[in-house]
Amino acid sequence: MHNVIGACPHDCPDTCSLVTTVENGKAIRVQGNPAHPMTDGVLCTKVSRYTERTYHPDRILQPLRRTGPKGSGQFTPVSWDEALNDIANRLGAIAAQDPQAILPYSYAGTMGQVQGEAMAMRFFHKLGASLLDRTICSSAGSEALAYTFGAKMGMRVEFFAESKLIIIWGSNSIGSNLHFWRIAQEAKRNGAKLICIDPRKSETAEKCHEHIALRPGTDAALALAMMHVLIQNDWLDHDYIAQHTLGWDALRERALQWSPERAAQICGITSQQIESLARDWATTKPAAIRLNYGMQRVKGGGNAVRAIACLPALTGAWRHRAGGVLLANSGNFPVQRAALQRPDLLAGRKPRTINMSRIGNALLQAASHAFGPQIQAMVVYNSNPVAVAPQSSEVVQGFAREDLFTVVLEHFQTDTADYADYILPATTQLEHWDIHATYGHTDILLNRPAIAPMGECKTNTDIFRALAKRMGFTDSCFEEDDETLCRTAFGPPQDMQELFAQGFTHLKSPSGQALPDAPFAEGKFPSPSGKCEFFSQRLADMGQDGLPDYIANYEVPQANAEFPLAMISPPARNFLNSSFVNLQSLRDIESEPVLEMHPADAQARNIQHGDVIRVFNQRGTYHCKAQLNDRARPGVVNGLGIWWRKLGLNGTNVNELTSQKLTDIGRAPVFYDCCVEVAALK
Repeated sequence: MHNVIGACPHDCPDTCSLVTTVENGKAIRVQGNPAHPMTDGVLCTKVSRYTERTYHPDRILQPLRRTGPKGSGQFTPVSWDEALNDIANRLGAIAAQDPQAILPYSYAGTMGQVQGEAMAMRFFHKLGASLLDRTICSSAGSEALAYTFGAKMGMRVEFFAESKLIIIWGSNSIGSNLHFWRIAQEAKRNGAKLICIDPRKSETAEKCHEHIALRPGTDAALALAMMHVLIQNDWLDHDYIAQHTLGWDALRERALQWSPERAAQICGITSQQIESLARDWATTKPAAIRLNYGMQRVKGGGNAVRAIACLPALTGAWRHRAGGVLLANSGNFPVQRAALQRPDLLAGRKPRTINMSRIGNALLQAASHAFGPQIQAMVVYNSNPVAVAPQSSEVVQGFAREDLFTVVLEHFQTDTADYADYILPATTQLEHWDIHATYGHTDILLNRPAIAPMGECKTNTDIFRALAKRMGFTDSCFEEDDETLCRTAFGPPQDMQELFAQGFTHLKSPSGQALPDAPFAEGKFPSPSGKCEFFSQRLADMGQDGLPDYIANYEVPQANAEFPLAMISPPARNFLNSSFVNLQSLRDIESEPVLEMHPADAQARNIQHGDVIRVFNQRGTYHCKAQLNDRARPGVVNGLGIWWRKLGLNGTNVNELTSQKLTDIGRAPVFYDCCVEVAALK
């Protein structure tokens, strides 16, 4: 029996260090690493059951070739040689006509730098395939932050423990940011006030001192009204504003247009709540905001992030290490992406870029001068687009094309795998090398393989190496092994010796020093001006408003409209996007697909708790169970996701209802900008 130090691969800010106990070659337990300060020996319910995932009876352990119609899930086992030779031949034939007809599709099934995009992008760059704009989760907020601060940077998460006010904005921390929640609880025990801003009364909201249940997509109006109150009461740090911000006069003028009364009407809250929130923010020192990506999944999501990100500079909250805002700290990590992904292999070619959030539309596009060649082949890895991409009726229609050649690298036969021509069995985190940056803290983590690959499973990197060889790619970069790739991911001054010795290392600044406790205490933002840019010239140069503003949702519910209810679709607590949905122990906790409704909305539709209901709009219909409770505010329903479609009551999931429209900044999806109607199923 021995222990192996690894890292959680999943899309969560916490990026935990793992300890896997191995006995006679089998992983018998996965625990949080007590030696890693951020993990502190604690894992979420999902990842603590990782051995159940690894040894699941439905795990795909050999290559499979489709034998039935697309979507039927009918496959037969084949050898690796047979699968790889046929895949290489078919991709080669398409590439000979136009390699841009081939599209990779991947996201955060693993957040690792190696099993994510390292060898995969070398392969697709050499091929000249279309590029994928990976927007489906965070690009609206990430780009908005970059236009305000200059990079995805913010507070150090550990210093929230010293905050006296913590605003948790657009996040269910208990379900999606567990270790931050433990830090927030420490602050609470030390007298901090916790306020949650979220349309849903989440598990986190009900444990905070105050919950502000605003309407979806109205966050920018709330932030601007807070600024209005700060100005009216002169709760401003004039020195910080003068020295370390850009565009204050213009922002001041805009904020003064946003009285608490005006914003309250839009947000569906009271003006007193806005005034109290602004007072708390201005007069409690130090004050901090934990912002998360839920609130940017609407038309004006980028502007909302920009507006909220301006608040700490107005009150000088950045002066204290326990003050400011944290959305993501991934901008601190000097990932050597060019060395890992080798864009030089394009050799001057400039393939088109296709937005993953509009994959349904893209797959149904015919060849044209504007679009380029029709997509003829897809290679899907680390993602399940049939379940997770918006407006899934179109996604399904696209993947069902008989002339589309599809290869899926997977652990299980997901909704997307059902439409594959080949399913290639991939390793889990316990079976391969990888290295991880994070967006919630500032440590680099190493993942060592704890066990040998199950069955005939191969790493993503080995699969792309094998395909490269069969495609005749002879560049030496396709020979590099995974440990070498791990060592390539971060250059000096990171302590790679410490990382390989203990499995984690604290990130160092470019000068080799520890990161500063308070990153913007003296300004020094990584923006073009070196300041917090209330006004962004870069946005103005693109024809956008240089100041943050409230932008109404595409779909605003109206009482007498055909679809009068706003719908958001936050993750079920025990799933992570579509990962873990097939683990019986976690599915037993979640029970079945549900829609949370306020009792008043249900009563108006003669819906009882537990009824099977039909949720529908112009894009589709989704069947689930009604769950009546106070987690849903009146006029808003919460469709908890993301269930696999094949496990849904009518073979769909909540993304049957979401649209392929995009956000104001970042070209991201608008999952929470969606109107529906609900009826009991007769």
